[in-house]
Amino acid sequence: MATFSSSVHILGAGPTGSLAAIALASKGYRVVLNDPQSREELLGRSRAYAITHSSRRLLRDLKVWDGLQESLIPFRSLDLRDSASGGRVMFDLDDLHPSNRRAEAIGWILDHRPLMELLLDRLQDHHSVEMVLGSAAPQPEPDALIVAADGPRSTTRSQWGIRCLQHRYRQGCLTSKVALRGVSPGMAYELFRPEGPLAILPLGDGIFQVVWSAPWSRCQRRADLSTPDFLDELATVLPGGIEPDLLLDSPRAFPQQWLLAKRLSRGRGVLLGEAGHRCHPVGGQGLNLCWRDVATLMNLAERGGTPQGLARRYGRRRWPDLLMVGLATDLLVRSFSNRQLWLLPIRRVGLEAMARIGWLRSISLRAMSDGPTQFFSSWPD
Repeated sequence: MATFSSSVHILGAGPTGSLAAIALASKGYRVVLNDPQSREELLGRSRAYAITHSSRRLLRDLKVWDGLQESLIPFRSLDLRDSASGGRVMFDLDDLHPSNRRAEAIGWILDHRPLMELLLDRLQDHHSVEMVLGSAAPQPEPDALIVAADGPRSTTRSQWGIRCLQHRYRQGCLTSKVALRGVSPGMAYELFRPEGPLAILPLGDGIFQVVWSAPWSRCQRRADLSTPDFLDELATVLPGGIEPDLLLDSPRAFPQQWLLAKRLSRGRGVLLGEAGHRCHPVGGQGLNLCWRDVATLMNLAERGGTPQGLARRYGRRRWPDLLMVGLATDLLVRSFSNRQLWLLPIRRVGLEAMARIGWLRSISLRAMSDGPTQFFSSWPD
């Protein structure tokens, strides 16, 4: 439990900041949660998240998981393809680590709005949490732990003078919600294409979140297409037998970058979530990586100590996972987003080996589900 009497001051009430507020309040801390956006603005984002088993365990421990059951869309198979080399791997429940198999899903897709509604409702009712939304941040108490969860353009990170390692990809990312025909129930797709990865994530009732990576100028052009033209172009990149029926929102294009703060703490402050790191969306690691930040901060806070000591321990603890995920996603994108002739046979042989050898699939799936630090504990005896 907390061993200092001050509050925890969290800047940013998105999914990561809000879950951190619930986590720290559950350990006996008084929490002030601030965001310049109003509740409706926080709810209004049109996107969906891939949820892995590391996030499932955290949400379960915080007694949030059960409240999301009606909104979680499980997928029990993952179809991974490399269009340039022709390689293909099918992951299913048997490839999961035994500790995850009981959940009967490789992962889940969760829409932003029901997630935020549940988190904000829980915080509104929590006696140890004060929410300050839609206004400037109040002054933190002199001995408060300050948690910056204010996103990749974090003003707090800049104010603290923390610099970043970063690389801006030539690729951007376009997201949209689309009604599709021809997708098997419980199936998700990760398609490696020369222009960039394409993910197809189930949202239920024949609706899917499409995460379409391509050169930035191409993403911008596609976002401006008319609905019929957009669906026609999408149809050309979908797997055979899958057809788009309806576009359900306005496609949005985002630039992509890899970013890792050179340090994750300063004095009594910590960088949480995308304030401290970003990676390419391939593999759906983004929110899960942020929530592993929350789990680490919660576990360290339970042991108590001064804000400065807690912040230092958090910074040291999180760096290996963040670095490994960033390097892994970067390597995937660089290796598969091309048609380089010398790479094609290597990619094809690698995927064929994974398709045939069960423990290779198990290791890969556990790295995606639990984080790359689980790779070594997954290696067969």
